[in-house]
Amino acid sequence: MAANDRAAAPGKSGGSAGSDGLMRASLSAVAPGTALRDGLERVLRGNTGGLIVLGSDKTVETMCTGGFVLDVEFTATRLRELCKLDGGIVLSSDLSKILRAGVQFVPDATIPTEETGTRHRTADRVSKQVGFPVVSVSQSMRLIALYVSGQRRVLEDSAAILSRANQALATLERYKLRLDEVAGTLSALEIEDLVTVRDVSAVAQRLEMVRRIATEIAEYVVELGTDGRLLALQLDELIAGVEPERSLVVRDYVPEPTAKRSRTVDEALSELDALSHAELLEMSTVARALGYTGSPEALDSAVSPRGFRLLAKVPRLPGAIIDRLVEHFGGLQKLLAASVDDLQTVDGVGEARARSVREGLSRLAESSILERYV
Repeated sequence: MAANDRAAAPGKSGGSAGSDGLMRASLSAVAPGTALRDGLERVLRGNTGGLIVLGSDKTVETMCTGGFVLDVEFTATRLRELCKLDGGIVLSSDLSKILRAGVQFVPDATIPTEETGTRHRTADRVSKQVGFPVVSVSQSMRLIALYVSGQRRVLEDSAAILSRANQALATLERYKLRLDEVAGTLSALEIEDLVTVRDVSAVAQRLEMVRRIATEIAEYVVELGTDGRLLALQLDELIAGVEPERSLVVRDYVPEPTAKRSRTVDEALSELDALSHAELLEMSTVARALGYTGSPEALDSAVSPRGFRLLAKVPRLPGAIIDRLVEHFGGLQKLLAASVDDLQTVDGVGEARARSVREGLSRLAESSILERYV
């Protein structure tokens, strides 16, 4: 199998996060454009079934009975021919070789499964017991199913996935447009020092919505393989800067720790990530995730940014310098009022950089106000 025909080989799962990562790696390994997917589709077109374990170790070997050892290079045509035999197939962990064929798998019969067909029930139990992905090709149902640590995913035709992906992409475009609007409004309010918790929560809410839709589309890109290259380019263009902006907003507005309430930036980001779709629609819930009380009165209370977000928009300003500027001045309003001489008192900020920061903030202030009122 040529290197450019083979996706990154899946490994074993380890916990919930490991299982999700293994599913993505497995989908990539069987995506259109890979030799493995080519072989699976040949099996499907040939009206034969198949049971393929994508990996091998001692546990897999002890589960195999009968068949024969091959240890030959993987090719789509070999997979197709070997699936004509009445038995399963074992591939090497890097998917580069066919190790066994004509095998009967004997997994632990006490492992629970909701599958009914013999082949699918075996595939589910094997994947749970050995930790490697297992592919089942159904002759009667005309489908390819991927089993990964208790999860089952039917591999769909690229056209069906593309249809759903394009719908999600259109939704992402609308949400991104709304995000740009509320983010622009927040910038203008920051300049005028008129920001409320509600304004911050609105931007954090839209950022999280855009991020979640982008994550869904990224899953489609993995499933589409080579058919998803154009979709991947569109996605990258739409979400450029969204993740850094999400972090900057939280860094700007996470409340200072008190005796009753303490929330770090990472904790706030995790809280936002953990919100359900219904909770994300509630502004008060978003405010609580950021570290505020979330009451109606609290939503309308004034807050002031530290300045991370606007300083990040100044060209060629390193992150370390941004941190020092915020630490020195303590807030955006003091930064806006600082002169070139004031800025030079910060370690690492010379005259040229001080002028760049001063001019950059001035331009941002002018453009934000113009966009808001013109």
